[in-house]
Amino acid sequence: MSTSSRIERPLLYLMSAFYAFAGVMHFVVPETYERIVPPQFPRRRALVYVSGVAEVVLGVGVLFRRTRRPSAWGLVALLFAVFPANVYMATNDTLGDVVPDRFRGVARVAAWVRLPLQGVLMLWALRYARPASDPTGESS
Repeated sequence: MSTSSRIERPLLYLMSAFYAFAGVMHFVVPETYERIVPPQFPRRRALVYVSGVAEVVLGVGVLFRRTRRPSAWGLVALLFAVFPANVYMATNDTLGDVVPDRFRGVARVAAWVRLPLQGVLMLWALRYARPASDPTGESS
């Protein structure tokens, strides 16, 4: 097993857990996610729930060889789709009610850092969307 394969399997599990947890949080604290949906989007709560379901389903889907590639592509599409919410969060004080005043500056910086992080997350998902060989060492 190559070094790359030994690293890729734990990263796959981490990615899966990250998206599944984030998706569940859409249902635990939907109002927090709803705040970052740009106001021009209709049915903001419904969008929060749909994106939460997508994160859970796609996060779990990357765990299985049969659904790994389409799930990874789905995560890339989801990250692209939610990018306007991340831009809105960075350019507006959307989390003012949620973040204590003493952490507001850190929250603003984190919102701006999150924008290029979307690209990193897309590249991470694309790693598991490769058709030729499965990066986790499993054969197709």
